[in-house]
Amino acid sequence: MDGLQVAHTADLDAATLRAVRALLEGVFTDDVDGGFAEEDWDHTLGGMHAIVWEDGAPIAHASVVQRRLLHGGRALRTGYVEAVAVRADRRRRGHGNTAMAAVERVIRGAYEVGALGASDEGMALYQARGWRRWEGPTSALTPDGIVRTPDDDGGIFVLPVDATLDLTGELTCDWRPGEVW
Repeated sequence: MDGLQVAHTADLDAATLRAVRALLEGVFTDDVDGGFAEEDWDHTLGGMHAIVWEDGAPIAHASVVQRRLLHGGRALRTGYVEAVAVRADRRRRGHGNTAMAAVERVIRGAYEVGALGASDEGMALYQARGWRRWEGPTSALTPDGIVRTPDDDGGIFVLPVDATLDLTGELTCDWRPGEVW
């Protein structure tokens, strides 16, 4: 298969999931954001995947999963983008844009807002696609209550759909193991 495939995790067979995971592990090495941990894989699953195939192998991927973000006294139904990756030898050819366009279509059709935690390498892509950098403080709703996540400040991007957002206000994500953002 070559081209773009958009499918829910439940509709991807085991071989496809293994190939996607291998792509992600190859892109996110220990030198890039500390590697691709088991929790990162878990965060990638359970939603819609956009996979770009070339010569029978995945060369780009993005997924969008549902989360809840707290902002302005509301819990926002959020399409959270995970595991955006393009194989090193296929970068700068539009494959990242292709995968992002597919997940953005899902976000615009099903969620109040899109959000993602950007790597330094990915920020330019998201900004060019109209994503807005969150300027306010970030936090996580943990089992111990709301805890600030200052290391994530400046690295969270949002794609407003139906929600009114104050980009300088506080933004709190729901809890999950591993990287909360």
